[in-house]
Order: sequence, then C-alpha cells, then structure tokens
Amino acid sequence: MFTNTLSGRFLILTILFVMLAEVFIFVPSIARFRQDYMINRLERAQIASLALLADDMIEAELEQELLKNAGVYNVVLRRDEVRQLVLSSDMPLPVGETFDIRDPSAGTLIMDASSRLLNPEPEVIRVIGTPAQDAGLLIEVTMPSEPLRNAMIDYGIRILILSAVISVFTATLLFFAVRFFLVKPIKGVVSAMKSYAAAPEDARRIIAPQASVKELAEAEQALKSMQTDLTSMLRQRERLASLGSAVAKISHDLRNILTSAQLFADRIESSQDPTVARMAPKLMNSIGRAVNLCESTLAFGKAEEPPPALSVVSLAAIAQDVVDGEQLAAEGTPICIAQTVPAGLMVRADPEQLYRVLSNLVRNARQAIAATGKDGKIRIDASESERAWSISVSDDGPGLPPRAQEHLFTPFQGTASKGGAGLGLAIAAELVRGHGGNLTLDTTGPDGTVFHVELPKSVVVTEQAAE
Repeated sequence: MFTNTLSGRFLILTILFVMLAEVFIFVPSIARFRQDYMINRLERAQIASLALLADDMIEAELEQELLKNAGVYNVVLRRDEVRQLVLSSDMPLPVGETFDIRDPSAGTLIMDASSRLLNPEPEVIRVIGTPAQDAGLLIEVTMPSEPLRNAMIDYGIRILILSAVISVFTATLLFFAVRFFLVKPIKGVVSAMKSYAAAPEDARRIIAPQASVKELAEAEQALKSMQTDLTSMLRQRERLASLGSAVAKISHDLRNILTSAQLFADRIESSQDPTVARMAPKLMNSIGRAVNLCESTLAFGKAEEPPPALSVVSLAAIAQDVVDGEQLAAEGTPICIAQTVPAGLMVRADPEQLYRVLSNLVRNARQAIAATGKDGKIRIDASESERAWSISVSDDGPGLPPRAQEHLFTPFQGTASKGGAGLGLAIAAELVRGHGGNLTLDTTGPDGTVFHVELPKSVVVTEQAAE
C-alpha cells in the first residue's frame, strides 16, 4: 500500500504537520479579523455621524439609512468631555456584552474571538474605540453579533481552504524531494544488497558509494566494508575447503607411503650397528606419529582436532623426544636445543598431541633463529602447582614481528617466516584448548620469545559440565 511506503508516510505527515501549523495560525488570525471588522464598523459609524454634525436636522429615514449602511444600531461620540448620542434606532435586544478595542491584549482578543465563534445565539454588543483622525475622545456603537459571527466563519472557511491547498502543495513538493534525495538512494542500496546476496563471491557486485547525503553515504560505506570483508571470508572459506580436500587426499597417499616406510624401519631395527640401533626406535616413533596423524585427518576430514586421549605420561620423555628430533633437524647449525623438565614430573595429557604442541613451538623457534644465521638457544622448562602444570618454551631469537603478533593463533595469518603456512601456532593452540588449557605468548622482543602452556589438573565431571 502507498501508506506503507516511506514517501507515502512522509506525504501524510507533512500534510498533517502543515495543517497543525495552520491551526496555530488560524486562532490569532480570526481574532485579528474580528478586531478589524469592529474597527471597520466604528469607522463607518463615524462617517455616518458626520452627516448629522454637518446638519443638525436630518430626516428619520436618512438617519436609518446611515445606520443601516454602517451596520450599527446607535452611535455615541464623546467630544469635549460631552457624551453625545449622534445616531440612534430601536434595538431588538438589550446590550449583551461590551468590548473596548482601544488597547486590548492579544490574549483578550483571542478569548473574545473564540467565545464569539462558539456562541451561535444572536445578541447586541457594544463596541468602544478611538475615533479616526482624533475626531473625539471615543466612539461607541451598538451592533448585532450575528453578522460578525457569520463574517468570522466565512473568513475561517477561506483560511482553512487556503491552508489545505498550501499543505497539499507543500507536501507534494516535499514528496518528490524525498523521493529524489532519500527514497531513490535507499532503493539503490536495497538493489545493491539484493544483487550482492545473489552472488556474494562476485566482487563486482560490491556497492560503490555514491550518495550525496552524508548519512546515506556513511551507510553505503559501511555496507561496502561489510561486503568486502564477507567476500574475502567466503574466498578464504573456499580455499580452506579446497585445502581440506587436498590434505585428505595427501594424507591418504602419505599414510600408504609411511606404512611402507614403517615396514622397512622394522628391518632396520634388527641392525647390529650401535648408531642404527639407537636411532631406530626414534625413527619408529616418528613414523608411527605420522601414520596416526594421517589416519586422524582421514577419519575426521575437517579442520577440528579429535578429542585428546588423556593418560598420565612423563613430560620429560615427551620433551626429550622433541629435543632429539629438532636437534637432528638443527644439525650443522649453531643452535642448541635442551630441556630441563624434572624427570619425575607426570602430566595428564594426550602424549601424541602434547608432542605436536611442543614440536610446533620448538620448530618455530628453531626456524626463526636459523633465519638470522646466528647462534641461538631453545629450552623447554616445566613446573607444577596445586591447580595446573606449566610448560614454557623459550628462545633467544629475534622475536616476533608486529604483524605476526596481531594474528598469532589465526590459521594462515600468524606466520613470521617467509614461506611459512602460519598453521603451527594455530594447531598448537587448538590442541592445548582441547586439554582445557591455554597457550599464551608471555614475552617477545630482541632478547627472545617465551611461550607458556598451562594444563589444568582439575577434571570436569558430568554434573559440573552441565551447569
């Protein structure tokens, strides 16, 4: 319906408001018209009285004609402190009210005019005023109220009709102005939103702000920003979906390759060479972890990590495995990797996931130091309190750049090294959260970086989890 549109409602409201304004103007206008009407009767009566003043003796018929033309019953002039009845005729009714219009207040005029409009009963009223051209001290007439009221009603009707015409004309102009300056740009925004909703991945459908009205321009700019962010997110989501599919395929083939490598490693384990015998178990563990990771990826087929299989494990043993693996990767470089975890410290965690957490943290530190070409140290420390186990991974590397700190645990955005995928810290943070703990960056700067892992000792039982 027309009344449900912005333009329609604005048109109706404009008409109502203009009419309301005219009502406030109408009342004082009627009061002014009444005063002018009575002044006019006083002036006519004064002119009629001049004929008698010029000739003391006039015929009764002429006197009645003069009073009729003036629209009054009697005319009284006060000249030289003498009150004189100049013209007179029979009155049908006694005088009902007397009005002195020589110096009335605005409130008095409005109240008298309103009272006259609301009183339909005919009566005789007395009006006192000042003669024109200082022709005396005052002039007083008696006159019927009915012609005055009829004239006021006729004037009021003409004012209302004129007000209605002005209201409609003004509202029509405002209607077209609103359609041009507001409705048309709003419809353009709505059309742009519908077009974008049909294909949000198409960057060509992002709105181009062009409104001249400040508020609409701000709305268009905000919409453009939102559409740009959403399109970027959709593209990233598509890339992640494609990446997930690719990872699943790679994991499938990699699992088969690692299975074959595991078979070869079984034969190497029986070697009599002391070095091979010492390295073979670590090789078997590494291959086993890789196979488990591939199978987990294939089983879940999504970015979320499986829930941790919690058990009580030796943190020192896991830390040493990480140190051995990363020290082997750092062989030939001036980087020292060590762990100072107490030998008897036992933690409740998933050993494979905890290994991945520490491995990602140490690997990132090793790669950051290696990129500088300088000496460096990496250390894994641990302690425990009544409520949690605390693990820290510290290094004396160059520290994290500001950009990496802003998106530290965001996939594909938190990398600090060229060519990195930005997944290591995101994976580590997710694995720690799966244990109910937190991974935080304690410090970073030219003197090094410290990451802190906190694993809670408390166990959430079913009743607590439901609260």
